[in-house]
Amino acid sequence: MKKIVPCLDIKNGRVVKGVQFIDLEDKGDPVELAQKYADQGADEIVFLDIARSDDGHEAMLDLITRVKAVMPDIPLTVGGGISSLSDVEAILQAGADKVSVASAAVKNPDLINAIVNQFSSDVLTIALDVDQDEADGYYYVYTQGGKKKEEMKALDWLKEVESRGAGSLLITSIPADGTRAGFDLDFLKEASQLVSLPIIASGGAGNIDHFVDLFKQTDVAAGLAASIFHNGTVNIQDLKDKLRQEGVDA
Repeated sequence: MKKIVPCLDIKNGRVVKGVQFIDLEDKGDPVELAQKYADQGADEIVFLDIARSDDGHEAMLDLITRVKAVMPDIPLTVGGGISSLSDVEAILQAGADKVSVASAAVKNPDLINAIVNQFSSDVLTIALDVDQDEADGYYYVYTQGGKKKEEMKALDWLKEVESRGAGSLLITSIPADGTRAGFDLDFLKEASQLVSLPIIASGGAGNIDHFVDLFKQTDVAAGLAASIFHNGTVNIQDLKDKLRQEGVDA
């Protein structure tokens, strides 16, 4: 079954959203939004702490607990600044079902193995931001919230992540993020054929047809979006109804 995943970018306890990671706008209370999406039929919800500080970490743990109280049966994945086993343990103990690790895994790939060994593959999603290099045509991994290009080809990183035991992938196309112009179908098709891990596709959703195209043209497991859900442009139940009409198991 294909999954629909709302993403809530969290900053200072509020949901925010921008375009290509900048120009952030306040979108509301995360607990209220999480409950709304749960009521609409979301399959999973992702929280990304985009401005984690030492103070913010404790606030995020409290927020996780409050969110799970209103949607106990829907998986919650939490990411943002996770760089150690103790971070993972704290987030899971607060009530999250999974963690999403990005830059820290690129910096220290052995962290993937360590998390899997201590907590299992099921709890670990590796997130990566990707962009295409105009010079050579390859997609590369970016870290630090999409700001720093790494000398690592994205497809090579996907294979390594799979070999190290991660449970799933969250792939965000930097050029598409927040543009509502559609998912990066070419890269997602290639990625989903390369690895067997479930892929959550992120970046570019602007309407229901973009999800139809995503699931019909690629083998990804889930489609993630933020602004179109926050703004009411797309209702998750309407989206699922349309997908079923189009022959997609959602």
